Amino acid sequence: MNYTQTLDYLYNSLPVFQKIGSSAYKEGLENSHAIDQRLNHPHQKYKTIHVAGTNGKGSTSHLLAAILQKSGYKTGLYTSPHLVDFRERIKINGKMISEDYVVSFVDKHIDFFDQIHPSFFEVTTAMAFDYFAHEEVDVAVIEVGLGGRLDCTNIITPDVSIITNISFDHIALLGNTLSAIAAEKAGIIKPNIPVVIGETLPETKNVFLQKAHSEKAPVVLVEEENPILSAELSDTGKWIFATKDYPNLIGELGGLVQEKNAATVLCAIRILKEKGYKISDSAVYEGFAKVVEITGLQGRWQCIGTNPKIILDTGHNVDGIKFLVKQLEKEKQNRLNIVIGIVEDKDVDSILKLLPKDAIYYFTKASIPRALNETILADKALCFGLKGKSYSTVGQAIDAAREIAGVKDVIFIGGSTFVVADALLTLKV
Repeated sequence: MNYTQTLDYLYNSLPVFQKIGSSAYKEGLENSHAIDQRLNHPHQKYKTIHVAGTNGKGSTSHLLAAILQKSGYKTGLYTSPHLVDFRERIKINGKMISEDYVVSFVDKHIDFFDQIHPSFFEVTTAMAFDYFAHEEVDVAVIEVGLGGRLDCTNIITPDVSIITNISFDHIALLGNTLSAIAAEKAGIIKPNIPVVIGETLPETKNVFLQKAHSEKAPVVLVEEENPILSAELSDTGKWIFATKDYPNLIGELGGLVQEKNAATVLCAIRILKEKGYKISDSAVYEGFAKVVEITGLQGRWQCIGTNPKIILDTGHNVDGIKFLVKQLEKEKQNRLNIVIGIVEDKDVDSILKLLPKDAIYYFTKASIPRALNETILADKALCFGLKGKSYSTVGQAIDAAREIAGVKDVIFIGGSTFVVADALLTLKV
């Protein structure tokens, strides 16, 4: 197979969550262990850091990878989903896995895959672990795909586990209470391995503490450590943090939620240094200041145009949208134009309830089967006082917004990771 044929196999022969949702989710780690044994346990050949959470785990993973890379470590980074290119999921020192490696990995193991019928994510996780071992990375930052306890990344034994936060998402798979979701995320806590908890709630704190106690895992609660003394969002859209260890730390990622992610990363860095990692102050400053350049991260309060200002963000659940709405309120504009699409298995009504009523809306759908139909979305939105027109593709919605928006307006694009992905393709960012 060539690369195109290999991608076709991965997307069309294996269950893919982003296409079909919960039916692609395989509960249990049997396939992961089977593939891992076939590959001779590649993840045991380098150090790992495991990152779970409802929101912020992607930003946290990229920040850690940037800092480790700038500290001189050959650093693997495994995240999901991708936005434009499948290979975004698997990177070493910011460089994507080669097409040749993707092809050779699938060719080598396709007969075995056809026997055990793994999911798309089980195969891509194994591919990442194998690639990092082949390329002899020093350390890999591994982002959980979904949940934690039964996620196929959970076969690793990391140097530190991180859980950013808990909120409602994927409730059909993870549970419909915050404590139930927390229990699934807490499944990444390992015996005697330190765990950093980015945020706790009354419903989740004891879940984490009890699990950590049962595993004899040291716990760092970021809210109690409070590593950031003050934080200011500058006119340039970047954070200026005053921290206990790093005065005047500039954060390139400007979303409001990034203050919590930054605090979580700073606590994780302290733990890693205690475990013997050589992380320089200059690496921390450079990692925070240039994370996008270093890792290729996209879609986090990303400004991709001016006059009118065009911003996109991958926030896609209730807690994520809350932060985005607060951030949009801080933008100076004549009019706010919102291009929005939502995946049908999200809490659509709760998201729509949060959105500003004085914006002009362009309702659309991403190019995946799980996307909520744009006319249904527009009808639901009308019930919450949100008015606008519907467009069958993200590209059409963006074109309409750009035609209507004035030079002092703001166009925001979001509601779904996959809307952002379509926007990046449309705008060729």
